[in-house]
Formats: sequence, structure tokens, C-alpha cells
Amino acid sequence: MADLLTAEGVRKEFGGLIAVNDVDFVIPERSIVSLIGPNGAGKTTFFNMLTGVYKPTAGTVVFDGHNVTGKPPHAITERGIGRTFQNIRLFQNMTALENTLVGMHSRLKGGILQSVLRTPGLRREEEGARKKAHELLEFSGLRGRDDEFARNLAYGDQRRLEVARALATEPKLLLLDEPTAGMNPQETADFTAFVSKLRDEQELTVLLIEHDMRVVMEISERVTVLDYGEKIAEGTPQEVQRDERVIEAYLGTAAVT
Repeated sequence: MADLLTAEGVRKEFGGLIAVNDVDFVIPERSIVSLIGPNGAGKTTFFNMLTGVYKPTAGTVVFDGHNVTGKPPHAITERGIGRTFQNIRLFQNMTALENTLVGMHSRLKGGILQSVLRTPGLRREEEGARKKAHELLEFSGLRGRDDEFARNLAYGDQRRLEVARALATEPKLLLLDEPTAGMNPQETADFTAFVSKLRDEQELTVLLIEHDMRVVMEISERVTVLDYGEKIAEGTPQEVQRDERVIEAYLGTAAVT
């Protein structure tokens, strides 16, 4: 299986503080990979470098055969990396449908002139976008909620809406940052099944940051562990679960079983 993303020697410093320290990282195509570690381990910083929010201090990131190191977020989105955020970042006063349409912006071709003139081509493109947005919402488990305001959706449904918006960018790699945080056990179980569905039915590669080790152990094929910005372990969930450095980082076996 080919590697979709390869990071080599990736480092991020903030005023002399090393948040991520020379990390090598590989994501095989069509896999589900988890990035775990204690709070402050550098996981979200690493995500932000992969998606262009932060520019690495050193190292390279190659995605789908292209060097994307330091590229701005919109350029990386166009290449095919989508993401959700640790804290929900929906447009709360927009409907579920409108939020999903926002995600399609990078793929639409219509320009200012076409918008002003309301050309037939633009109208066809808009109609196609709305049809696709409806389909993504249904796939994400939000059937019949297209016209509901984001702020009125249940917490778990807001998480699903974030995924639908990310899917609208037509990603090859989907990054999920703490997707089950704040969910009850049933919502967590449902969302875990949804992540597997994303890979199997949408043919996506998925990278997630996740604190719930039951989720990590259930769906991950590969797990990478960061601690104080350094990679301390990598392998299958079972291998990582038994690693002494991982157990020490989590202050006991209970956190990784």
C-alpha cells in the first residue's frame, strides 16, 4: 500500500520552545491512523503544520507526491486535505446545508462576473453543489436536518456537520481533531462506526487525534504516540498498548487499556 503522506524531521518552535521535535510520520493510503499522547504533547500543533495553519520550523511534508511544506491552508485544502477542529467551528447562525456549501467553495469554478450575470453555467453549478450538499448531510447522519441552524443541532450532530463540511472539500485525507470529545458513550460508539464508514464507503484516509483509547484501539490500524513533542512509540494498537514508554507517559496502564 502506498503512503499518502510522509513527514520527515518536522519541527516547530515557538520563541525557543520546541512544541514538535523532529518527528517522522507516515500515513498509508486508505488507512485509519491515530495520533495520541498526553495533554500538551504537540498533537494539535502537528495537525496544524500538516494543514498549513503553522509553517514548520524545519522538516518536510509530502502529500500525494507533492511537497506541501509551509503551503497556506487553502492550497493544502485544494491538494486534498480536509479537517475538523478540537473546538467546533461551525457558522452557528447558518443552516446545516449552508455550512456544508461553505466547504465546497474551494471546488467551485464560478467567478465574480458569472455571479453578477447569473449565467446558466453558474446556476447549474450551484444546483449541483446543493444536490451534493444534501447527499453529504444524509451520508453524515443528518438526513432531514438540512434547514436547521447549526446552533440548534445536538452536540454529536454538530460534530457530524463538521465532517460533512470537511467532506465537501473533496479530501483524500481527513484529519479529525478530538472528534468524540464531549460525546456520551452512545454518541461515541455511533461516531466510531461513522469513521470506519468514511474510510470504507468514501475511500478516504483518516488521521485522528483521540483521547478515548477505546476508540483508538477499535478503529486504528496504526498508532503514533507523542510526548513533549517527540515521537516515543509507533505501531499497531496492541504494540503501542504494551510499550513501556507509552505506559509511563500516561502515568499507568489504565489510560492505555
